[in-house]
Amino acid sequence: MSALEPARVPTLYFIGVTTGQSSILKVFPAWATELGLGTVAIKGIDLPLHASPEAYREVVAFIRSDPLSLGALVTTHKIDLFRAARDLFDECDAFSTQMGETSCISKRDGRLICHAKDPVSSGLALASFVPASHWKTTGAELFCMGAGGSTIAITWYLSRAEFGPNRPSRIIVSNRSEARLAEIERIHRELAFDVPTEYVLAPRPEDNDAVVRGLKSHSLVVNATGLGKDAPGSPLTDVVVFPRQALVWDLNYRGDLVFLDQARAQAKQSELTVEDGWVYFLHGWTQVIAEVFHVRIEPSGAGFDQLSAIARRVGSVAPIGSK
Repeated sequence: MSALEPARVPTLYFIGVTTGQSSILKVFPAWATELGLGTVAIKGIDLPLHASPEAYREVVAFIRSDPLSLGALVTTHKIDLFRAARDLFDECDAFSTQMGETSCISKRDGRLICHAKDPVSSGLALASFVPASHWKTTGAELFCMGAGGSTIAITWYLSRAEFGPNRPSRIIVSNRSEARLAEIERIHRELAFDVPTEYVLAPRPEDNDAVVRGLKSHSLVVNATGLGKDAPGSPLTDVVVFPRQALVWDLNYRGDLVFLDQARAQAKQSELTVEDGWVYFLHGWTQVIAEVFHVRIEPSGAGFDQLSAIARRVGSVAPIGSK
């Protein structure tokens, strides 16, 4: 991590692993103009995967003490940062406390606030490609690879009691480490999950292949591991067989995107719906920008479509989702 220097203008930080590769560094200035934010800046802070608690505390303490450092979006480090620096926040919203993660840092009336925005942004992204009555009419299952903050949010959103029978018939979460699986199982218990849920230790891609092989048709398969962006590769092997008419979602939109290539190779034959992480990226960032700069950004409609178009044009990102 490079030295943290006091901000010269109101600044939003991006706390990740390889932030310099993200299109947001080009997109944010154009969005700021569109939203009328004035003279503002964005700056990436790169930390290694599972950095030391001291590193996370240093970053949060810096944002807390620097007047022009207004807040941050946190990716990859959501759970680790929350664990290491929770006591440095003056307030934690209900989602961050329930889910044990920080995806957004903001300031309000001199107070440093911790937010978990993934439950909202993941729900908005899912609604963009999952048919309205999908789970009720198909009996499909949900398989999330990776037990981090995104999976916590996705599983919480899709299992909400208010959806009644329109929920996955079964949820499976896999991860390479037992500790993360134990943590998400604990969180699920505290959230009073009533959808049948299984936790699979999957240190090898072949272990995930075996889960995919046993899924029902129309199931949703999610790469929430970071593989393909934060690290090369895929959580699946090239011989994986996706269920017929499955929904396949990679939370990444940049990187080597091997998982998406594997799905696209079977898309036509197996009638797959393949979705990248672009819409998730849009909702994730706009939710945080709205919170940090205290502006309202509608999650749909002409204004949101304009922000999406600006991001496509400025970031030079081509659509990946296909069927």
